[in-house]
Amino acid sequence: MSTQSQKNQIIDNPSKNGSEISITGKWIPKKKGILFLKSEDSKELISEWNDIHNEAKAHPGVLSTEINHAIGKDAILVHHVFRDKDSLINYFNTIAPRHIEKLKDIATPDTQLVRGIEFNDDIIKTISDKANVNFGEYIYGYVRNDYEMPDEKDAIQVTAKWKVKKDSNGTLEDLINNWRKVAIEANDIEKGLLRFEAYKVIGEEALIIHETFKTNDDLQFHLTKGTAAKYKKDIDTGAFPENYFFRGPVSWMIRTYSKFMNLPATYTTLGKSYKADDGSFSDGIIK
Repeated sequence: MSTQSQKNQIIDNPSKNGSEISITGKWIPKKKGILFLKSEDSKELISEWNDIHNEAKAHPGVLSTEINHAIGKDAILVHHVFRDKDSLINYFNTIAPRHIEKLKDIATPDTQLVRGIEFNDDIIKTISDKANVNFGEYIYGYVRNDYEMPDEKDAIQVTAKWKVKKDSNGTLEDLINNWRKVAIEANDIEKGLLRFEAYKVIGEEALIIHETFKTNDDLQFHLTKGTAAKYKKDIDTGAFPENYFFRGPVSWMIRTYSKFMNLPATYTTLGKSYKADDGSFSDGIIK
């Protein structure tokens, strides 16, 4: 087998995420012109999410939860990993309804990026009427270190949605192929890019890209000298980033640089979080 064939095979290997489903979503406060982080609305919203967080910890099908205040923006990012579709449906039919109306009194659910191997109509119906939901089905990627969870105090999680431009000659196939080049080359030269996953968005000409970086330095290299910098022009020609969610200790320098790259980014530090004892394949196995 040729070296190139071996590189292709690595990112075409089946994902071990299996039946797990991840949701990373953004909530935006309804009241404008207030210092949200120190407001009563913020305290109430976080309190409500903390209640959800505590109930989720007791749910056997919830493998991970995070509640993170955005940096420099009035918003909250929430992240969940579910064991399987039955766990997700049960959660949205039991825990979520007890809190949703109070949450919506304070904030509006914005974009929710949902990732999995595949989705059936039951899952789509369960979530779609609750927010602006984008379902992405896995198409290729890689995970280093046999899916071991990285050190949370240093790691950066990046989840983004890229969409084909309507006023360009770009196609979904171009977008898939350009990000495929990023994945193949990053697996070879960017050892600090621990996880790269591409998901095809159902019903749109778009992809969800999920990446895990070991440290800020690895993310900075990716953006300035690595594969993101190398293939940015090719990707930008036919597509644009609709959302970028950064979770983790993103440095001021990277936040500043990404503005020059015109990334529609939301940054958070790691807030209150929970991981199941063994972790998950989607976020990382605890060994």
